[in-house]
Amino acid sequence: MRWEAKIITHKKEKRIAVYFEKNAELIVRIKKLTGSRWSQTLGVWHLPDTVENRERFHLAPPSYSLPSEDGIEQIEKFKQILRSKRYSENTVTTYSEALKSFLVFYREKAVAEITNEDVIVYNNEYILKNNLSASYQNQIVNAIKLFFQTIRETKMIVDKIHRPKNAKTLPNVLSKEEVKLILNAHSNIKHKMMLSLIYSCGLRCGELLALRPVHIDSKRNIVLLKNSKGKKDRITPLSPKILEMLREYYVLFKPTTYLFEGANPGEPYSEKSLQSVLKQALKKIGITKPVTLHWLRHSFATHLLESGTDLRYIQELLGHQSSKTTEIYTHVSTKSIQQIKSPFDDL
Repeated sequence: MRWEAKIITHKKEKRIAVYFEKNAELIVRIKKLTGSRWSQTLGVWHLPDTVENRERFHLAPPSYSLPSEDGIEQIEKFKQILRSKRYSENTVTTYSEALKSFLVFYREKAVAEITNEDVIVYNNEYILKNNLSASYQNQIVNAIKLFFQTIRETKMIVDKIHRPKNAKTLPNVLSKEEVKLILNAHSNIKHKMMLSLIYSCGLRCGELLALRPVHIDSKRNIVLLKNSKGKKDRITPLSPKILEMLREYYVLFKPTTYLFEGANPGEPYSEKSLQSVLKQALKKIGITKPVTLHWLRHSFATHLLESGTDLRYIQELLGHQSSKTTEIYTHVSTKSIQQIKSPFDDL
């Protein structure tokens, strides 16, 4: 069944027109899509121009215009303020892009005239209309709040900007058997070493890639994590088995600046390549779950909890500011749950 889709303007509204030879099955399917309509004049089925529909019909995402000149100037000032506060460049980019999306929506309105009501309209008319996630909405809210805290002349009351209700999602955790299969999947010691260190120390991806040889303290059996998330240093225990592997790895690869370097000596291994290492491991052992590197960190925390480690220590090891963040692992630990007898067994 062949079809073609393109963006059209119909009755002063952008729509996605879907062209195909008359086919009963396709007509039934397109009728089920929200907002689908048949145009007798154009002789075509058409749908709302949303991000979801563009993805469904393999169309490029909408090309949004730039904010107003005032908006562009304010975004640049915002970036400078974030940098002066020592925010990471990744955070500067994330927040400024989120703010840009908001100011593009209000490009016809002076920044100083934007109100709390405008944030609600933006959430309803852009975020919800395009089926964007609550986490993305929360990111936008963070950027808006931080931005308007730095603007002197404004009608915005920052404390009254509301956040979306957080979804109660649980962290994804692997069993110890699955972790073992993943860590042993690679014969390449470098690949095995990187995945093993993430799990054994509960590291974030960026923390692993920022490690330098001097951060491995073999005498005290600790790993020093410098300038981690939130600009904080912390330490994590170094497993004796990991230390043995590291010594073997060091002899073979002789890293200079970073513990794990890419093709060019002195440059860190790339995040994309590290993700590829995990994907290759999953393929080799036949695990089809959508496992990410962060699952290894989640599994580290959960397995520690199940083995009886105090939650406060786990919080320190993970570098969590709030104990509430760490407490989520109590909901995925199976140690106590597995001991509960189902009433079904007594029927």
